[in-house]
Formats: sequence, structure tokens, C-alpha cells
Amino acid sequence: MIRVLIADDQAMVRQGFGALLAAQPDLLVVGDAADGAAAVAAARRLDPDVVLMDVRMPVLDGLAATRQLLGDRRTDRPRVLILTTFDLDDYVYEALRAGASGFLLKDAPAADLVQAVRVVAAGDALLAPAVTRRLIAEFAARPAHRRPRPTDLAALTPRETDVLRLIARGRSNTEIAADLVVAEQTVKTHVGRILAKLQLRDRAQAVVVAYETGLVAAGE
Repeated sequence: MIRVLIADDQAMVRQGFGALLAAQPDLLVVGDAADGAAAVAAARRLDPDVVLMDVRMPVLDGLAATRQLLGDRRTDRPRVLILTTFDLDDYVYEALRAGASGFLLKDAPAADLVQAVRVVAAGDALLAPAVTRRLIAEFAARPAHRRPRPTDLAALTPRETDVLRLIARGRSNTEIAADLVVAEQTVKTHVGRILAKLQLRDRAQAVVVAYETGLVAAGE
């Protein structure tokens, strides 16, 4: 059972998403919150697997709330899935930088929301949609403080570097396996080693590092 917390300042959104997710046999809505501070407190109290986090909320915005939640390295939970009404919102890239596992537009089909929760809960990153790749490329090109250095990738083997490059381009494990003509299980092994060597939380952070080190050029 996947435990979900919904954080959004609009009651109708919380109720709508809550009803949709509660209708799924493998999802359990454990609570909701109307602002970022309440979301952080609820997440620490209720221990959800996934937090649906709105970007723009009072008291504490979704970005700051994500930083607070994911700054605690004692646990891998929760995974944060950013919800936004904007397909090019600079807060979203900053949330990915803070450790969020992906983002979803609020007007996405209901089936996409349900699938997004399952994908993120499984430890993957929601990076397949073209809009996500476009957003990451757009904001990875902007100046940022303390960018990782290209030498930070020195621990990777040439094949792991190839896999990281393809991850950053939005490829799934199946697509990477086809591109490199290897088994999908081999790709999964490479991905695990990449995350471990670079001390990354998931594929979303791997994409950020790939862009920020210059391994993949913005807009490539």
C-alpha cells in the first residue's frame, strides 16, 4: 500500500485528488495540508511514501517545504512529486535540485496522476514527458551556485557515463537498453551504480547533475 500526503492550498484540489487516489486499491491517502509548513509537519508525523506538493502555497512554498523534507538524510522517504499549473515554472527546476522526484501538471489526466504516484513511490523519477525534459534543459542553462564540477563524474565508467547521458535525455531503462544493445537488467545495474557513486537520491537528481556538469548541454 502506497501512503500519500496531499499538500495544496486549494481545498477543492485536495479533495479531488484525495478522492481519485483513495479509489485506487494500492493507494492510501493518509492526510492533507493547506500550506508548506503544515505539509512538512504532517509528513514527519504521518510518514507517507509520496507527498504531492503544490509549488505555490502560503506560509512556506512547495520549494522550501521540499528542501526541509528532503534535507533530512535519516530516511529515503518521502518521495516528493511537485504539482504545478505551469509547464515552465522556475520553482520546479529548483525543486528537482532540492531532491524532488519529478513534477506533474495539475491539468494532467487522472490516470497520469495515479501512475505518477506509483512511479515515484517505486523509486523512479517522473521525467519521461517532453515538457519535463524541456523544463530541465531550460533551467539547467541558468547560472547556479555551487554547480557540480565535470570531474565529479570521474568515478563513473565510460558505460555508466553513457547511461547517465541517456537518462538525462529522458530515456527509460527499456529505451537505454535498446540504444546500447544490452539487457534491461544491465541498465538497471548501471543506474544503481551511478546513483551510489554520485550519492544521488534518484534519476531526477542524476538528470540535474548531468546538465550542471555539462555532460549534456541544455537544449541538446
